Amino acid sequence: MKIGFDAKRAFFNHTGLGNYSRFVLRTLTDHFPHHQYLLYSPRAAGKVHPELQPLLELPNVQASTPSGVMAQFGLSALWRSYSLAKVAAAHGADLLHGLSNELPFGKSTKLKQVVTIHDVLFLRYPHLYNLLDLSIYKQKTAWACKAADKIIAVSQQTAQDLIDFYKVPASKIEVVYQGCHPSFREEYDSYVLDRVASKYSLPQDFILNVGTLEPRKNALLILKALTQLRSKTKPSLVLVGKETEYKNELIAYARKENLMDQLYFRHNVSFEDLPKVYQLSRMFVYPSVFEGFGIPILEALCSRVPVITSKGSCFDEAGGPHSLYINPNDPEELADAILRIYNNATMATKMTIDGVAHSLNFEEERLAGHLMQVYEKVLGS
Repeated sequence: MKIGFDAKRAFFNHTGLGNYSRFVLRTLTDHFPHHQYLLYSPRAAGKVHPELQPLLELPNVQASTPSGVMAQFGLSALWRSYSLAKVAAAHGADLLHGLSNELPFGKSTKLKQVVTIHDVLFLRYPHLYNLLDLSIYKQKTAWACKAADKIIAVSQQTAQDLIDFYKVPASKIEVVYQGCHPSFREEYDSYVLDRVASKYSLPQDFILNVGTLEPRKNALLILKALTQLRSKTKPSLVLVGKETEYKNELIAYARKENLMDQLYFRHNVSFEDLPKVYQLSRMFVYPSVFEGFGIPILEALCSRVPVITSKGSCFDEAGGPHSLYINPNDPEELADAILRIYNNATMATKMTIDGVAHSLNFEEERLAGHLMQVYEKVLGS
């Protein structure tokens, strides 16, 4: 089988969509090395993500960028949006997989197409997007749902959203979960952990939250919970993720409530060091309002860290039956959950053991096999 991928995010994106794209490519090349993989990117310039570089050196992986007139006149975006299916067909691809909510416009009649839809947050929370981005996301996702022979949803929640918002037939959707990098399952010795703690000046005993600093991720709720806890315990909070204007809101609240000595922002944690930061934490708290899947929850479970996350959305799919779930609008409920973990070492240990057991549902071999089954069904239809 020769499979083409819209791999733009895999090359240069260091966050969610990029991590998913690299996960798919790495697991497929690991578990199905007899197939050929064509990776399409609208540009080659720039520093390729280090996790992708080894894949580009494999004999069954070929990277392709615009050439000829498209490259000469800087039309790489048009190449990706309108020509990619024709290019993949010309390269002999059996199937094209759009890894990030998109498929090229003007579908080739012969080439089968699959798209992964991560979420439709822009429809649930349109006020979080500017009008231009909102229009683009709506148009691209609507086309991808129409053009795809099969849609991969990253969670049951996303699958239901596609049915509700886009009226996609359930038979057209397959839920295939994302796993996380094997490095999160490794156990690191104290020397390695101490070195990472020193490198990032991490506090001794801390709550961890990972994700872009934005209102939807709801880190402010954790700060509000800390104010509820100050007479009982005084944990530190480490926020790892991309810096945005939301940081100013968090700092303003922390200053008002005298929490600055408990608050640590770390925007420069490398992907290599991130699993160690998880393992250094006392617990992982993820009070997001809504996600497509919530991969940091799975990363925490694989890292043997107790998880507190939100009720609703997709969170129980990632967190499983043994994480603690709270109302993302209730700081007192979050404070109580944090205190339960602090005060009950037996419960915390059981949460980590059960969390690891749940994480086995997302093992790479299983997910890669499921993905390949989708491809085979599409090609056999």
